[in-house]
Amino acid sequence: MTRCCEDALAGVLAHEIGHVQLRHGLQAIKKSRITSALTTLALQGAKTFGGEKLGQVTEAFEGSISDITQTLIRTGYSRAAERQADEAAVAILTRVGYDPNALVEMLNVMEKRLRPGILDFASTLIIPELASGAAVLCNVHLNPDPDGVYRQVRLFGVFDDRVLPSLGLGAYIAAHPDAGLRLAPGRLFLGEKGIPLDPKGNAVLRYRGPSGIHRAYSAAAVLQSEIRIRMGEPPLIQDENAFKEKYVFFGFSAPGLYDLRPTPVGGVYPGVEIHATLLDNHLSADFIQKAPPWFATGLIIIGSLVCSAFVSYFSTPAKSMMVSVVFLTLPVFVSFGAYIRGFWLPLVVQEVAVFLTVALALMVNYIIEGRQKRFIKNAFRQYLSPVVIDQLIRNPERLELGGELREISIFFSDVQGFTAISEKLDPKELIHLLNRYLSAMTDIIHEEGGTVDKYEGDAIIAFWNAPLEVSDHAVRVVQAGLRCQSKLAEMRPDFRKQIGTDLRMRVGINTGKAVVGNMGSHTRFDYTMLGDAVNLAARLEGTNKQFGIYTLISRSTWEQMGDAFAVREIARVAVMGRREPVTVYEPMFWEAYRARADLFDIFDKGLKRFYDGQFGPAMDIFSSIRGADPAAAAYTEKCEALMKSPPENWQGVWVMTTIAFNHCSLIYMGGSENVRQKILLISYSIIITGVIILGVLILMMSRNQNLLNDRQERRYQSYLLADQLRQSLDDLTRMARTLIV
Repeated sequence: MTRCCEDALAGVLAHEIGHVQLRHGLQAIKKSRITSALTTLALQGAKTFGGEKLGQVTEAFEGSISDITQTLIRTGYSRAAERQADEAAVAILTRVGYDPNALVEMLNVMEKRLRPGILDFASTLIIPELASGAAVLCNVHLNPDPDGVYRQVRLFGVFDDRVLPSLGLGAYIAAHPDAGLRLAPGRLFLGEKGIPLDPKGNAVLRYRGPSGIHRAYSAAAVLQSEIRIRMGEPPLIQDENAFKEKYVFFGFSAPGLYDLRPTPVGGVYPGVEIHATLLDNHLSADFIQKAPPWFATGLIIIGSLVCSAFVSYFSTPAKSMMVSVVFLTLPVFVSFGAYIRGFWLPLVVQEVAVFLTVALALMVNYIIEGRQKRFIKNAFRQYLSPVVIDQLIRNPERLELGGELREISIFFSDVQGFTAISEKLDPKELIHLLNRYLSAMTDIIHEEGGTVDKYEGDAIIAFWNAPLEVSDHAVRVVQAGLRCQSKLAEMRPDFRKQIGTDLRMRVGINTGKAVVGNMGSHTRFDYTMLGDAVNLAARLEGTNKQFGIYTLISRSTWEQMGDAFAVREIARVAVMGRREPVTVYEPMFWEAYRARADLFDIFDKGLKRFYDGQFGPAMDIFSSIRGADPAAAAYTEKCEALMKSPPENWQGVWVMTTIAFNHCSLIYMGGSENVRQKILLISYSIIITGVIILGVLILMMSRNQNLLNDRQERRYQSYLLADQLRQSLDDLTRMARTLIV
């Protein structure tokens, strides 16, 4: 074996310095007299000094070196094996007449004359005889990453104050002894090719694939091929140029030798192939470079911020899950793309950052949405149905301050003669009556998908198709009006027992364009509506009184609801605030219509005569059914008045003159202008006094409210005060109108 290595002069010999436990060197050799060192020195001394005695020593050593080496290999270099080898060496030296103690003198001489480093290197090797014929000695020790995977290799190792290159790098040095070695910041230049290094001197490997990507030959096949060639037989390795001009690594792949390592491309990867990959990367100049720390940190921060923004924006569970999956998968593609481009990004750090970001964002969303949901429910539970509130919770952006132009259906209702009713009841009874009435009507409106705008005393204002879209809003609003009338009819007997009279309400319904949205300040706003269509619905509610009926809808509502309900045309009216007349209808369920179809046919005939200006024939027709139809009775009186004072340019329009009729009624009651002015003065004085008193109360309450720390409580109390002020002003206004009438 020794002769073979001396003849072949192996270019590279590597040893795993990480497993060496003894301190080697000249002083250690002098003290421990390790057999391997003695053997090497004896051989070198025989060649160097010659002489008969040393020649006998050399011959004796050559005769027993094989046995000594096998003993050391078999026993694993234990202390006992070293002592046994030392005893054998001393016995050999004594047998040939050589004093072992004289070896120290020979070592001192050889240290000056032998090739520098032979002694130190020889002392670290398993078989020092092999080191003497090697051009470069290398280190094969590999350190895995913290997770146990071998991704990078340290190019140099230090042992006994000497620097040993890694095996892959040493093979290149042996083949290119003239290659210059130059170290630059973050890069090692070996010849013209640079190797990127991290601050610890590691190079990240670019693996070509799983184990076996580099051509492997069995050592037995190589030896058998050599034997066969010498015997004139065909070799096992047929390719004659298999090793020509190639870098050849000799290593082990048997599991029992513990040289199988986990790598990114395979869980079982021979250690010698890792060194071959190092040389392969250097020859191809395509080592993986670690991404700069600032780039990796910036990428993680930016990715986390973007992930957090997306998770917060898409707050629904399904969308949040999709965003989480995308951002948890994205680092894999980013790292893979960087690997293709020759850069190494830390994947685990990115995944952990994204996972923590998603977890924190979901937690914050849960906390904020919980607070937002509570705010929405508290703000709208009195106005919207639970179904609508749930939809607003899913789309909270619709609660932003601002409005939009949208087609809606508007509902106005008012209790007939409520002022007179309120005078008969004490405050507790009145509140109980209102609560029962408003609760029943509001429940129906919510069931039909409507939004309650506000309550004004006994009046209810609601609308459909906002804030959420309701495709059949015209049908819904009419059905809500009819259902409210039916519900009130069921409750009327109980109300009659309480107040001594029937409780009835008038409803006005219109469909048209209006501005809807949150209107007010940034700290206090209401979801309400504005527009001419809203005013018309309010006018239609009052128009019911002219015809003695209780529900009126506009032509636009009738056109959009189709045949969902039966209607009869009531009039073409010119309401205050509008130039163009409006055709109004009384809606009803089909059962009610069929029960009175004959009466409605008679009414329609009279209405046609009225439109044509034939007031006499129209009055006769209306008079025939005036006892069964309040609208016919109203038309009878209207026709009589028009016959006494025929209008010019008759268009068939009923002009609403409520104020004029009230004024005439006041004069007819026997009052004079002076009396009327006094009554107006008293009414206005009462209103102004009430406003001043309420203003003082508001200031006092506001002053007390400033002592409260809860901001939401202050908002709620201010809202109650404003609502009481509005209701009081409405009551005072109605009282003034009653006094005027």
